[in-house]
Amino acid sequence: MQLHHSFSVFLVLFFLQHSLPVLAADDHKSKSKPDPPCTLHSPNSGSFFDLRPMSLRAPKEGTKPHKDERLVSWHARGHDYPANFTLNICAPVIEDVKDVVGVDRSRWQNVSAYYDYHGKTYSIGQQSSEPIFRGRKLVLNYTDGSPCSSTTNHRRSLHAVSSFARDRDDSDDDDDDDDDDKDDNGRNGHRKGSKGIRRKSTLISLLCERDPLAAKAAIAFVGASPDECTYFFELRSPAACGGVSSTSEGLGPGGVFGVIAVIAILVYLIGGLFYQRTVMHARGWRQLPNYTMWAGIGSFFRDMFIILTSSCGRVLPRARGYRSLSVANGNTGGSRGNRSDDENRLIDQLDEEWED
Repeated sequence: MQLHHSFSVFLVLFFLQHSLPVLAADDHKSKSKPDPPCTLHSPNSGSFFDLRPMSLRAPKEGTKPHKDERLVSWHARGHDYPANFTLNICAPVIEDVKDVVGVDRSRWQNVSAYYDYHGKTYSIGQQSSEPIFRGRKLVLNYTDGSPCSSTTNHRRSLHAVSSFARDRDDSDDDDDDDDDDKDDNGRNGHRKGSKGIRRKSTLISLLCERDPLAAKAAIAFVGASPDECTYFFELRSPAACGGVSSTSEGLGPGGVFGVIAVIAILVYLIGGLFYQRTVMHARGWRQLPNYTMWAGIGSFFRDMFIILTSSCGRVLPRARGYRSLSVANGNTGGSRGNRSDDENRLIDQLDEEWED
């Protein structure tokens, strides 16, 4: 028996030695797989962040949108900034954007953030589906928007409050428009012949919103850089709180433990059968390892089942039949009385014979 246990332990150790490196390699391979678009794992906590619920898509042609489906992109008020903003998360805006300043026509459909100013559309970033962590901050960055303005008048007009913009006279507006047109034409020429042109970009900081009654996403404009090249936004959403990935990322601790348990059971059965057949020369069911113990456990459960069923049979009411009818009529009582008389008569007869 000691030889049997030693042989089983040897087989278990052998299988574990060759299986654990394979499991570790598979787990490392699964972890090295890139995250799906608009998702990522935190390098600090390992939490899974899925921003896809905030990504809006235009309904397909011929299909009826759902009741709660949003049909417009996310909006952010500029407040003291003389323009409002339209954005989408990890996808182009739903609106049909046209005549974007300084952006090729083929790229209009990829604009993820823009604003309108003086009847012109300015892109502040192309689509990006790769959120990143900067320290502990989850951010999403859009780049390659419209060219940054290089004129002082344009910057001053964008920094001006709306009341000041309304008080400007028509001549100033015409001058600004002429400057914008000249600047736009110059930028178009620079974009084709120069690679060093600076373009507008957007930086969105995503914050966790744990209020269950809050909206799916709430975007607020924070500010812009002095040169009007970078725009900062703050987005609060439950999707930015992180969680556990719904997709399988390889075997977890429970899966590894289950694989080890299955391997140990197989080694126990195979090793026990081999030992009982070759060393103990057992045949039939006795080839199973520890057959006596398992047979005793089976007998124990069988006896417990019989005891429980018999106890339940006593508690359950018996079926009423002809015997109950005879008892109710008193026939059984009479037969029992006749039987007792016969027994007494036989005893008296035996006593008389004994006395003789």
